[in-house]
Amino acid sequence: MADTITAIQPSITRKTLRIAVGVLFFMAGLCFSSWASRIATIQQTMGLTDAALGAVLFSLPVGLMLSLPFSGWVITKIGSKKLLLAAILVYGICLISLGLAQNTFQLIICLVCFGFSSNAVNISVNTQAVAAEGMYDKPIMASFHGLWSLAGFTGAGIGTVMIANRIDPFHHFILVLVILAIGVAAASRYLYDDAGAPKNKGAVSISLREKFRLMVPLLTLGSIAFCSMICEGAMFDWSVVYFKKVVAVPIALQGAGFTAFMLTMASGRFIADWFAHRFGLKRTLQVSGSLTASGLLVAIIFPYFYTAMAGFLLVGAGVSSVVPMVYSAAGRSKTMSAGVALAAVSTIGFIGFLVGPPVIGFIAGLATLRASFAFIAVMGISVVVLSTRARL
Repeated sequence: MADTITAIQPSITRKTLRIAVGVLFFMAGLCFSSWASRIATIQQTMGLTDAALGAVLFSLPVGLMLSLPFSGWVITKIGSKKLLLAAILVYGICLISLGLAQNTFQLIICLVCFGFSSNAVNISVNTQAVAAEGMYDKPIMASFHGLWSLAGFTGAGIGTVMIANRIDPFHHFILVLVILAIGVAAASRYLYDDAGAPKNKGAVSISLREKFRLMVPLLTLGSIAFCSMICEGAMFDWSVVYFKKVVAVPIALQGAGFTAFMLTMASGRFIADWFAHRFGLKRTLQVSGSLTASGLLVAIIFPYFYTAMAGFLLVGAGVSSVVPMVYSAAGRSKTMSAGVALAAVSTIGFIGFLVGPPVIGFIAGLATLRASFAFIAVMGISVVVLSTRARL
């Protein structure tokens, strides 16, 4: 892979490519976390109940599903670089549209577009990450996702400042778009242009039956990512609400659980590559699912500040390594190009990320918020079961 990239684009070194891809991971995370930081504001402005917000949030996975055939087709035609540069700018523009929405219908339309562009960004930026990882003799995928998590801290921090100063989401999101545009402009020339890269010829000689057999691991990887990202998405959107309504902490501490979760998720991703290199993919996924389920059960059974904080720390550590490990494995597919393999696996996984929050809202409306968090714990257990039974 390294020889191929340097032969096509001699000016790109593995260091410059890694930095450029890392910048765009950070920008993508900043864009999403900026939206997440203002969900409560928009919910209050529009007078949405928890159940109604859950219904509105289903618009995101709808946009993602609509994006699936488009992104998979486009990435094979123009390559991941061009798709990434276009999609991430559209992503920022869609973020601004969320701040302009005046009613629920407009918000739903904007969220569909936001989900559509987010999936295109997700697939293309991870394809670039696979190319960067191919230039190294060790795993580095998790470090890219660590930058996405650090962007979550940054976005949450900016959002907190904006809320404290009563700045409306529209002007907040304009600032984010400016930052995003600067980052894209700085990184664009150092990305790998894979539009003219040699295609994988090995898959041509494989029979249809053999291709189906070899696709089973990809579907398994997608299912594992789906379960883990349900947990991750739910924690993004509902951790503050859980501390407010279940743990019942003062206003100043309501964001403490989310901060704890983000802290261990971000830091865990910077050691996940080392752990996976030493202990293997299967063991990494088993430990991750166990930590996720254990942390949630602690927070559910003992809904007090310190115990809930400890539980959320475990959840962050648990979900930290699953997605990057799954994406890295998918990018090494022998039956299809890295872009197409990632399109399949990451879309399955990202559906979980977007479906999780509205499902939590529905369960909370039917039962309690603690019951809905028990559902997330089941997803953590599912990661353990799937990774144990699968032939990875």
